[in-house]
Amino acid sequence: MRARARALRTRSGLTDRQLVLAWQSTSLLLGYPDEELVARTPMLREAAARLPTSVSDPMKAFLNHLEVTALPELAADYVATFDHQKRCCLYLTYFQHGDTRNRGMALLRFKTAYREADMVLSDDELPDHLGVVLEFGATADVATARVLLLEHRAGLELLRLALQDAHSPWANVLQAVSATLPPWAG
Repeated sequence: MRARARALRTRSGLTDRQLVLAWQSTSLLLGYPDEELVARTPMLREAAARLPTSVSDPMKAFLNHLEVTALPELAADYVATFDHQKRCCLYLTYFQHGDTRNRGMALLRFKTAYREADMVLSDDELPDHLGVVLEFGATADVATARVLLLEHRAGLELLRLALQDAHSPWANVLQAVSATLPPWAG
């Protein structure tokens, strides 16, 4: 798995250090919006400034929205987007397996990857949540997270397109995530 990830790194155009910065930032932006996220906006702007424009421009667009939108409106939009629309599901295995038994094996693959990197998830987190995968890549194992993201690239792109179609501000965050990966030929 690691050899494949190293080969893919050169095609993404970002260094591992840039990936860590981008993935940690986008992981935070995909979390439920709260006062802590709003307080981190200046730090996230600084992080975006250190990234290539293909990643930083969509991040900055979302941060602009974050700064001018009231927190209750952000929270309501987050719930309406990610909790009430199946097309906008943040769980990567959902796009391939739906709510079937096969999804359990896919989730196990994520859990095994995390365990091998000495990362332990709490019981209230599913391992295929995009924010969790990005945080894993930023804090534990860039190469393995890259492989997991690329294995679920079709779902990631379906999510990005669904958010775009819905004119969701979170489409910018998904655009930034997609920009951290090699160009998609699908």
